[in-house]
Amino acid sequence: MARTVEITELLLREAQQSLLETSMALEDVVPVCEDLDNAGYWSVECWGGMAFNSCIRFLNEDPWERLRTYRRLLPKSRLQMLLRGQNLVDHRNFDDSIVRRFVEKAALNGIDVFRIFDALNDVRNLKASVGAVKKAGKHAQGAICYGPSPVYTIPVFVDLAQQIKAMGCDSICVQDVDGLLTPQAAYDLVKGIKQTCGNDTLVSVHTHSTTGMTMVSLMKAIEAGCDIVDTAISSLALGRGHNPTESVVAMLEGTGYESRLDIERLHRIKQHIAAVRPCNGEFLEHPIVVETEILQHQIPASLILNMEYLLKGQGTPHLLDEVLVEIQNVRRDAGYPALARPASEVLGTQAMFNVLQGKYKVITSEFADLMLGYYGTTLGEKDAEVVDKAATQANKPSITCRPADLLEPSWERRRTEALALGGNGSDEDVLTYAMFPKTAAQFFQTRTAGPKGIGKESNEPKAGPEPAPGESRTYIISVNGEEHRVIVTPAQ
Repeated sequence: MARTVEITELLLREAQQSLLETSMALEDVVPVCEDLDNAGYWSVECWGGMAFNSCIRFLNEDPWERLRTYRRLLPKSRLQMLLRGQNLVDHRNFDDSIVRRFVEKAALNGIDVFRIFDALNDVRNLKASVGAVKKAGKHAQGAICYGPSPVYTIPVFVDLAQQIKAMGCDSICVQDVDGLLTPQAAYDLVKGIKQTCGNDTLVSVHTHSTTGMTMVSLMKAIEAGCDIVDTAISSLALGRGHNPTESVVAMLEGTGYESRLDIERLHRIKQHIAAVRPCNGEFLEHPIVVETEILQHQIPASLILNMEYLLKGQGTPHLLDEVLVEIQNVRRDAGYPALARPASEVLGTQAMFNVLQGKYKVITSEFADLMLGYYGTTLGEKDAEVVDKAATQANKPSITCRPADLLEPSWERRRTEALALGGNGSDEDVLTYAMFPKTAAQFFQTRTAGPKGIGKESNEPKAGPEPAPGESRTYIISVNGEEHRVIVTPAQ
């Protein structure tokens, strides 16, 4: 008999983030929920990651209410979210009291499967969230951030999988956000995880279609024993997105593997999304292309796009290639972290300043924290001279402990602040405020107006007037919808 390969559908969350750079209005996806619920998916990813911020920043929509709506409309489905370990749905560490409360509320509001990762692959940063998921009686899926480097080899990734399973995770995900997982690497990695962690260990593979080769990678992973693969309905797939659901179903025919998906329901989902996608007209001008150069420099397409925006805003778009080379140098100096968020943005911004201002003449606070251990540890050895410069500029020491161990419990303080700024007193509102204080405060004031519908502010950085020689320059840097003001004063 054919072996069943399970499918996780990404339409409701990451497919939108990858190709539309934000979340679609809830009203646009509600009509496909019945078919999604009955199509035969293993899980439907619908929450977490950037989607939380998109709701309150761009759509004037309560992310918790969106989750509750999905729970009502998809009663048969496992609802899945992406959780950034100790970062939750932001790019900074939260204390354990916030982590535990966030997981508890996400589970109560409808999440069944928590895919949990750490951008540095520091498994210590998964501990609190995995424990909270298990306490809630939900499925904890520990994810490995895949990205080849001199220090990240197949045996190293297999060892990480073993550590994640020992922590209590119910399944392991190989998470390739850049489309760098070659077919042979996919086979070897899944085979290694199965042999080391046991054939009964559920293994999921997540990859993007950016480089044009990962349909083959999914097939090789399946041949090696992969149990679940991530796909996106074809009308919101390919390019910097994911491999099409219907194509994967067809690929399995006659191979000894099969999916459980109802192709007629998939066709209806595809048709509806194809009809509403043009409403996101601002993003249709991005061509669906294969970006094979990523195979050489291994820099995520999303990071390249962000660097293009930032350099254009400063009038220096011609420096892009130089910045891309410098990102590789900065990554080496930082101990070769995986290029997942937030590490990729931290490295990219620092590389840009190295090119514009001189090598480590200006060190961002985020890069200093990365070098000093406040995000966690990296597998590779960091450049000692750069660590010293980071400590001097940031005026704080390096650490080796789990970063969250230094954080004081903040739940009660966050509750008081959220109430003072217009929160409704619910735990969910306190958590929204804790994640994004400034954006949440604005959202609390406008929430009664209802969702805005589709739309999004420009990600392009705002350039100020050209300063006179010797004067400070202010950079407004937008990273995932959050603006950061950086003032650079020329060295004397």
